[in-house]
Amino acid sequence: MTRWLILGAGGMLGLDLLAALKAQAAPLRALDATRPIEGDAVVGLTHEDLDITDEAAVRAAISRHRPKTVVNCAAWTAVDDAEQHEERALEVNGRGPGHIAAACAATGARLVHVSTDYVFGGDGRRPYQEHDQPVPRTAYGRTKRAGEDVVLRLLPGSGFVIRTAWLYGAHGRNFVRTMIRLASERQIVEVVADQHGQPTWTADVAAKIIELAGSPAPAGVYHATSSGETTWFGLARQIFRLLGADPARVRPVSSSEYRRPAVRPAYSVLGHRAWAAAGIEPIGNWQRALSSAFSEVAAAERTSAASAAPGRAPAAPPR
Repeated sequence: MTRWLILGAGGMLGLDLLAALKAQAAPLRALDATRPIEGDAVVGLTHEDLDITDEAAVRAAISRHRPKTVVNCAAWTAVDDAEQHEERALEVNGRGPGHIAAACAATGARLVHVSTDYVFGGDGRRPYQEHDQPVPRTAYGRTKRAGEDVVLRLLPGSGFVIRTAWLYGAHGRNFVRTMIRLASERQIVEVVADQHGQPTWTADVAAKIIELAGSPAPAGVYHATSSGETTWFGLARQIFRLLGADPARVRPVSSSEYRRPAVRPAYSVLGHRAWAAAGIEPIGNWQRALSSAFSEVAAAERTSAASAAPGRAPAAPPR
């Protein structure tokens, strides 16, 4: 029996979650290398391994592995493209989680489903709490809310929705890696200063998923974001400080100067009351987390830059 089955294991969060789980399993295996320890198996499936929109394939994979816990990190994350292709995004973000939840219900597995701050309208003035009514303003947000709804409906006692936001890490494209690159390419970098949120390290989210799944916490919605808040502009200046670069090279601009097909939330700060109710500490301060992650993330970006072909197109503006 598989203890953990990670779907979307090739993405930024999926890779960090796999690494954390395998690091936990390694000391146990070392106790007796001649035989596996029952229940410690960790399996990761990428999109190439399993398309979550294929109901029969999802059912077969979960039936074959018989996991104790499934974590769904698979998603359509192209926020702007979802505006033109909402039905396709819904297949991945809404119906896909439904296939997974139904298969978990049939086998008795617990499901941790990763969601987003975009389920809220982004026009709030206080942190959105787990029980607040989602009112998404984008196609991406609507499709992610559909996924949340089906997981909570089909798995009322064993379905966990983890909302997160402003993710960065060593794997894949993200704002922190983009700023590290732009600091070496441009004298001045313009960044929006009127969108508020919580920069969150994927390794911290992975740790919270593992802690939650191993606890007696009740099923439901949890917000896995760093504590505190800033703007993309504030985050960019902090990245420049950590690089030893002059933060004044980062200049503030308004969201209206970077119009995108999907409206970006002006306020994406999430509250963490559900963790306290479950007796689990929420993720700590975003600045401390960024400092802890920075050497790893910077090294990954520099390695990527060194191996990239000349003439790479400039990065898109944040969010």
